[in-house]
Amino acid sequence: MKKRELQDQIVLALKTIFDPEIPVDIYELGLIYEVKLDDEMNAVLQMTLTSPSCPVAESLPVEVEQKVASVDGVKSAKVEITFEPSWTQDMMSEEAKLELGFL
Repeated sequence: MKKRELQDQIVLALKTIFDPEIPVDIYELGLIYEVKLDDEMNAVLQMTLTSPSCPVAESLPVEVEQKVASVDGVKSAKVEITFEPSWTQDMMSEEAKLELGFL
């Protein structure tokens, strides 16, 4: 499988993970800043949380790693949490904004 196809599969997996406080998946919320794959298909995801005091700060990254690692073709998955830049509602997709009534 090509890297691009595998990245698409990873995005589909990410779209099955929902923020517990907002009924929108973490990808559409804009919490995933980057998905990188190396030549051995190890995935490194840079993500943020809606706030540093997010109640799922401990469990959500673990869930993301497990979901991405379970994608066929991914050798391993690692999540790096960052708060730079800080998450804002502007990072949400149009779909997420519509779902939440911001449009």
